[in-house]
Amino acid sequence: MLTKADDYPIHQTPEPIAFSGTDRNFYDRYFFNGYTRSGDVFFAAALGVYPHINIMDAAFSVIVDGVQHNLHASRFLNSERLDMHVGPVTVDVVEPLHSLRVRVADNEYGIKADLTFVSRAPALKEPRFTRRNGPRTMMDLTRMTQNGTWEGWIEVKGKRIEVKASDYVGTRDRSWGVRPIGASDAQPMVPPMEFQFFWLWAPLNFEDRITLFHVNDDEHGDPWNLSGVMCPLGREAKPQEMDRVSYEIDYISGSRHAKSASIFFETRKGEKTRIDLTPKYHFYMLGIGYGHPEWAHGAHKGDNALGYEEFKLSDIKSYAPPHLHIQAISDAVMTLPDGSKREGCGILEQMVIGPHAPSGFKDILDPAK
Repeated sequence: MLTKADDYPIHQTPEPIAFSGTDRNFYDRYFFNGYTRSGDVFFAAALGVYPHINIMDAAFSVIVDGVQHNLHASRFLNSERLDMHVGPVTVDVVEPLHSLRVRVADNEYGIKADLTFVSRAPALKEPRFTRRNGPRTMMDLTRMTQNGTWEGWIEVKGKRIEVKASDYVGTRDRSWGVRPIGASDAQPMVPPMEFQFFWLWAPLNFEDRITLFHVNDDEHGDPWNLSGVMCPLGREAKPQEMDRVSYEIDYISGSRHAKSASIFFETRKGEKTRIDLTPKYHFYMLGIGYGHPEWAHGAHKGDNALGYEEFKLSDIKSYAPPHLHIQAISDAVMTLPDGSKREGCGILEQMVIGPHAPSGFKDILDPAK
């Protein structure tokens, strides 16, 4: 089967682009977030392509006046991976590795947007994520992350929000590979999987630089994927990968969400940087499909399906799924090796399921004391 993408020099296997050349759970995904430096407005968007189940889905979410509004869309892919629109949501690559545009056309739920992302620094390739359960591949993917500014507008039920690059920053990522999508496999796993996943991700924006941190720990607190990067601004800037990276996290009592966190970077020369994060409020990732009970990534919703929900952040009292996976909009204070400080902002994404010895977690969802 030939598609539009086959006319571009992007093949990775002898197959046409319609066939990804890997297993059923292959996916290719865009993620975006944006926020004011003061943190009073936050938005996120996503678009996912799932070639082997022939589905494309998308979502747009915005928090304003303490309410999270979530717009979800899904359609049949029909094998055309370059037609990047799902219902009212469209993603355009304006200039690869530098600028992208996210649009939300008029729809019955009153959520509209036209937003352009422009990079502040180069796209950063994260270490490859590979995780298996016995012989079964659970995750095998590559991600790139990039920080930037936003320009455009958002409209929420008739209220228009002007988005200016001087006020709005954020992050986008691209990931592709294998992870669980769509309906779960009915075949029992051998050996049975004891689910454990500890994930922190913190892309941060400062006036003169950006930083990126992430960690996946096992149940003992030993990282199986860990990275810390600092990068000056500019398209040709050279990122500096840290030689040693660690973190500390203090949880809100009765939850698995952070009250505060600190990130520690050290270069090969022994230069040490500390970044202290103070969460302000939570964006619930179900808004763009992560763990959503109805609009999970790759869910079969039929062709041209559209859905919506909204909720007050103050009404969410639970930390359990589907409210476990969050991005905490956070203030950041960086202390550099010379003792000088930089103030910035960003998010601390958190998904902590199962045992994690350093946190004191012993079961699937036991909370912090």
